[in-house]
Amino acid sequence: MYELEQPDSVFVDRELAREQAFSKVWTAELNDVFADVAKYYDCANRVASLGLWDYFQSSFVSTFDLKPGYRVLDVCAGTNAVGIALLKECPGLEVHGLDRSAEMLKVGSATARQKGLSITNSLGDVHNLPFEDNYFDIVTLQWASRHLRVMKAFDEIKRVLKPGGYFYHCDMLRPHIKTVGILYYGYLKMCLTTTAWIFESNQAALNCRQYFLDALQLFYSTEELADLLSEVGFVDVRHQNLLGGMIGFHKVKKPE
Repeated sequence: MYELEQPDSVFVDRELAREQAFSKVWTAELNDVFADVAKYYDCANRVASLGLWDYFQSSFVSTFDLKPGYRVLDVCAGTNAVGIALLKECPGLEVHGLDRSAEMLKVGSATARQKGLSITNSLGDVHNLPFEDNYFDIVTLQWASRHLRVMKAFDEIKRVLKPGGYFYHCDMLRPHIKTVGILYYGYLKMCLTTTAWIFESNQAALNCRQYFLDALQLFYSTEELADLLSEVGFVDVRHQNLLGGMIGFHKVKKPE
């Protein structure tokens, strides 16, 4: 296991439970899933979100404070959707993307080139970022923290941020209202099966349908994740719920 700064027992216990439940999927199965879904990932998310995907993305990007010349790292960058959106918002940014899936980055790089945008992509692991300390003005992470050892990942993100730099986070989270959660998980179960059929997902993706539900149910609410970010050492922690806590945004700062 990894070492943490001043760990809190509640979060450590949850992370141990997540590690024990999902370590095999994280290390041996997810790469095959994302290799399959890369070619239809963005389209599938638009279908699954009933057309709200672009709204979620634009709402998230609207929370960023951007300046030309800022050096931005998008971890778990996937198809570069957020990096592309940030460059459209502020063309003077220097954007780097990092992901463990070569197939996802291949799609993202091609999309950026088609739009005439420059993103420096590299394969890598968010738990061990290949960048020096205090290097980026902004780090962003979206739609992936459920699949991570988050305390280790957040600690690495804090390391590569400049003092006073900001980390922006967005993901599907565990609703804190029980009835919302019941409806949410029921819809997701149906949706995972439907999109797998529409896009003819391979066996690796089909095998992980239950994992995606389990990972969400054992994850954190927006408020809990805000507390975890404080525990890791971020300050000025702000958060926002969408759709009754089904989705959460976080904006936090590395101490100066």
